[in-house]
Amino acid sequence: MLSKALFLAALLALGVFAGPALAAAPPEGLEARLDAILARGAPGVSVLVYRDKELLYRVDRGRIAPDAVLPIASASKWMTAALVMTLVDEGRLSLDEPIGRRLPEFQGPSGEITLRQLLSYTAGQGGLMGMSDLLQASGITLAESAARIARRPQGDTPGTVFRYGGPSFQVAGALVEQVTGQRWADLFEARIARPLGMTSTTWGHPLRPDLDPATVHNPNLQGGAYTTAADYGRFLGMVAGRGVLDGQRVLSEAAIAELQTIQTTGKPMAYRPPGLSDIDAYGLGNWCELAGTEGDCVLASSPGAFGAYPWIDRKTGLYGLFFMKHHLPLVVGPTRQARALILSAAP
Repeated sequence: MLSKALFLAALLALGVFAGPALAAAPPEGLEARLDAILARGAPGVSVLVYRDKELLYRVDRGRIAPDAVLPIASASKWMTAALVMTLVDEGRLSLDEPIGRRLPEFQGPSGEITLRQLLSYTAGQGGLMGMSDLLQASGITLAESAARIARRPQGDTPGTVFRYGGPSFQVAGALVEQVTGQRWADLFEARIARPLGMTSTTWGHPLRPDLDPATVHNPNLQGGAYTTAADYGRFLGMVAGRGVLDGQRVLSEAAIAELQTIQTTGKPMAYRPPGLSDIDAYGLGNWCELAGTEGDCVLASSPGAFGAYPWIDRKTGLYGLFFMKHHLPLVVGPTRQARALILSAAP
């Protein structure tokens, strides 16, 4: 009879993570779906699936270490919006206050932009293709980042058009640092990472993995987080748990509801990135792939350009992520097929 150690080793060899929290077997056919991701060129992929803050199962395929730290690109947005919402919960920031009241360099129409518009890419500051935040130096402050963005011409009237990936999150970060007097990375550690037990998450630049996080004063807030699959799973557990994980409240239920309330209803979706052009709704820092009946989101996600694909499905109660480093447009199809299998197999 196999010893427990040998049994666990056999499971790991098959690509299935086993541990005290393992509560279910992966659905039949999931490994084949993950192999389809590898066939698109991804060197390795991990999938973690949870319910009620419990890891149901984990599967690792290809060349990926269980504790791999990867750049997650736009999967960072969900975490950025969550940190901003901790200040909204405290009443130190308002989603609907014009930013010109706190950042006087924003004048005229740009001064009327709100935090809600910044976090939903409806602020009229352009889209991803402008790369105005991605081209900024990492050594300047978030305040200087926002000031440089303020000097750029306004593209659209605030609140009228959705253009994904503009520089808006840097402005939101400048507001956070202004009202707290603390650096973004320190605030994230104190308000999100430490309470959730996220021990391997740092902020930098998605295209500069060589940067020492300690020297980065202008982290790219829409795409600059580096983390592990387990760390991101802890964050998702808090969001799925309506702001609470392991008895620790990080966000109010109202803040979680705001994050997953559709902000783009009636607005033209003027720019969506490759691989995500079929999604028609956006909340605060996350996409809504399936809307509810009250302007809420049933299936929320925040895919990144490097392939990380976190999601929460309110209908089944399942949530999880696909964790990898590869071009999202190449793997988005098989990733969604794998998720569909997971959701269809939910008891």
